[in-house]
Amino acid sequence: MSVNQLNAPPSSASSDSDASEPKECEVLDFNAAVHSSDSGYDAEMPPDCCPASPATVPSKATRSNSFGSQLRSPKPRRQRTTSVNQNTINSNEAIIRSNNRTIYTAGRPPWYNCAGQQVEPFVIGICGGSASGKTTVAQRIIESLDVPWVTLLSMDCFYKILNDKQHEQANRNEYNFDHPDAFDLELMKDVLQRLKEGRKVEVPVYNFVSHSREQHTKTMYGANVIIFEGILTFHSKEILKMLDMKVFVDTDADIRLARRLKRDIQQRGRDLEGVLKQYSTMVKPAYSCYIAPTMAHADIIVPRGSSNIVAIQLIVQHVHTQLQLRGFKLREALAHSYIGQPMPDSLKLLPTTPQVKGLHTFIRNAETARDEFIFYSKRLIRLVLEYALSLLPFRDVEVETPQNIPYKGKRLASQKICGVSILRAGETMEQAVSDVCKHIRIGKILIQTNQLTGEPELYYLRLPKDIKDYRVVLMDATVATGAAAIMAIRVLLDHDVPEENILLVSLLMAEIGVHSIAYAFPKVQIVTSALDPEINEKFYVIPGIGNFGDRYFGTEPTEPNLLYE
Repeated sequence: MSVNQLNAPPSSASSDSDASEPKECEVLDFNAAVHSSDSGYDAEMPPDCCPASPATVPSKATRSNSFGSQLRSPKPRRQRTTSVNQNTINSNEAIIRSNNRTIYTAGRPPWYNCAGQQVEPFVIGICGGSASGKTTVAQRIIESLDVPWVTLLSMDCFYKILNDKQHEQANRNEYNFDHPDAFDLELMKDVLQRLKEGRKVEVPVYNFVSHSREQHTKTMYGANVIIFEGILTFHSKEILKMLDMKVFVDTDADIRLARRLKRDIQQRGRDLEGVLKQYSTMVKPAYSCYIAPTMAHADIIVPRGSSNIVAIQLIVQHVHTQLQLRGFKLREALAHSYIGQPMPDSLKLLPTTPQVKGLHTFIRNAETARDEFIFYSKRLIRLVLEYALSLLPFRDVEVETPQNIPYKGKRLASQKICGVSILRAGETMEQAVSDVCKHIRIGKILIQTNQLTGEPELYYLRLPKDIKDYRVVLMDATVATGAAAIMAIRVLLDHDVPEENILLVSLLMAEIGVHSIAYAFPKVQIVTSALDPEINEKFYVIPGIGNFGDRYFGTEPTEPNLLYE
């Protein structure tokens, strides 16, 4: 059973689409194991010798697959990318539910240090014969780890695209899916390397019924642990070097054959004769020639697969030890760093006019009524965003006035501008940026504070798929230690947004937060309307404006302050 099948809302890197969302947006509800394929089994091979490559399997007239070569997958619905953590497998408790979107209560803690540099995730490779139970072992590890952000990537996703001749062979059960040449090893290495670097990837979706890749892909992003499973996981020397732990699932051949018969007949529409032919001519020889020899690379061999509880617990214990060594505690460190340092050149302060000073007087006053607080906050937000946009590159243009006289003016050098708000306080700035930038695209990142650790945690993001091509205006109402802003910037960098294309805009910042962000990301421009000198023991800006989100949205002050301001 796959992670998707265990979850009520689809997990893995994608979920069913939400028709109300723009098709070009990527949406990730961060909370569980990312799963790329619901098959832990693989495929197909001449006895007594190394099996032939997929293209060299001789064709024989046999009864064809009942689906035939003309079968085409129905046009796929747009896939909404969703990552979820292991807790969602066992729990349906969510903090937000609306339509097809669910945001769970376990976020992703910092995966980088105070300098914004990432720590690599722990990568587990799971190898074994076809239908040995590799995916089930991976699921048992995920369940036993009991940590958020475990990514499960299947080698099944990387089968090559077949030509017409190979499609005909596949429909006659004569294409060798268990040969190394059947896999796109270069794409596989690139995807795994990007995941190991903490970056967003697009993973192909393979259809085992039609023997083809789907048009859509699955977006994967974010992992403390990556589990990569497949029949030839240990085949590539380059991939072997990426694996921190190598596990081989050793299952009796009769059990593997029985599982394969049941799976291929029930799930893939194959007939008994075709499955047995495939097993005897391709699958069995492939195991002897390509898979069994790689057992020598394994750190741990798991006999009996997922029923071997002792072996799984040993794996989990080692992974926990490694994760403890890779953890980060940022907020306290950021609060006591860079004291007394001069302000960085990347800081741009809105000129302090009497009007700006007057607006701050209203929003800083604890006695200001909520409706007035909202009114004057909106005015100040508009001013700081107008100022921030003036810092973007402009080009010279010449237009003709109604009096037929040329006028030399300016236009933004780039029309690709995206606003990204750090929820919830940053959402108050969305309307203003939409008012001053016609047709601007808006993304969202939800970051909350873990009440036990005090650290920021990533819960959710929704970004344009092509955000790497945009200049990004990152918005948050206030910045204290800079922990939430650093996390949001790290997310954008992981999505291949150039650092110099990010503009962080806030109404109010503490000096220490500016230093923290500028030290970690010196090319990010920082724009604010005011700079306060310090933060208190609760990490509030002093003198500050209190909890901006509570005051703006009318949240009761007695509720826990969950959101980073």
